[in-house]
Amino acid sequence: MKKFNRLFLAVIVSSAFFASCSNDDDNNQEEASGNYKGGLFILNEGKFETPNGSVSYLSDNLTLENNIFSLVNPGKVTGDTAQNIGFQGDNAYVVVNASNKIEVVNRYTFKSIATITTGLKYPRYIAFANGKGYVTNWGDPYNAADDYVAVIDLASNTVTSSIPVIEGPEKIVENNGKLYIAQKGGYGQGNSLTVINAATNTVAANFAVGDVPTSLVKDNGALYILCAGRPSYAAPETAGKLVKVDLSTNTVTATLNFADLTHPGFLDINDSKFYYTVGNNIYTAATSAASLPTTPLFKASEVKILYGFAVKNNNIYIGDAVNYTDPGYAYIYSLTGTLSKTLNVGVSPNGFYFNN
Repeated sequence: MKKFNRLFLAVIVSSAFFASCSNDDDNNQEEASGNYKGGLFILNEGKFETPNGSVSYLSDNLTLENNIFSLVNPGKVTGDTAQNIGFQGDNAYVVVNASNKIEVVNRYTFKSIATITTGLKYPRYIAFANGKGYVTNWGDPYNAADDYVAVIDLASNTVTSSIPVIEGPEKIVENNGKLYIAQKGGYGQGNSLTVINAATNTVAANFAVGDVPTSLVKDNGALYILCAGRPSYAAPETAGKLVKVDLSTNTVTATLNFADLTHPGFLDINDSKFYYTVGNNIYTAATSAASLPTTPLFKASEVKILYGFAVKNNNIYIGDAVNYTDPGYAYIYSLTGTLSKTLNVGVSPNGFYFNN
């Protein structure tokens, strides 16, 4: 049986809360522009077991629109626990965990194309390979033996098959026709990476990387895996690790250990530098570093619950879940930690997706 994962209970979805993107502006947005070229989407999970997940859009000129899916598609809601967005061609695929669906939209207008509901059970993350979509699924959270990756026909927007994997498949990344899946553990505590061959839709390998792998980032022929370590409530507690895998050989080539019982949260890479979080502290180091820094780059003191993270275009983006119930915030910092923008978004912003 899968152990209870606190992070899963925090999974949430965003309310129809409309606001502009300046630090002190709160004029309500009443209509969607329908023009979403460039810029970025901010995914808001919403409150678990409440269908108030949403998508916010921040344009290149820093104009914010909230709840764009419902505004562009009247009568439709994003759903319960918006988990992930993937891009393929002109389409965006919004994975909605507790609603057991994927909303397929045009990525530039957000007009609805299809809703995939069959063949999914607690879907988590999506990637694309060999002309297909691949979606990690937890299945019954209390059954450790029914987890799988759903294979989607992108022409018909239907699940055509599934690939059984071990408990708790989470983040998924594609490289040269292979899918790399962090086996975080679902309600349990996983410690491995699964490799799927998209040509045959079979598991090619599974190997240990570190306890509770949470982030996967591909960079210069390597896959970097941030492992949070086993938490205190899942004894034995273990410290986090940052693991490097050579994608040409699928072997672990380096492991950096966090001190004591440190549990890192999020990882991104920008210009051959790691950026990662521990609590509200942001750290950075060269990807060639032989050890992890002991002093943070800065502390995001404005943030109550750091729930989303990305580094791009010389900016650091942080989502603040606040209390998992009220509308949250997205903060934009410079690479040195200067706060440049505060955005009022939906409930529990968990991810940033750049539409370029």
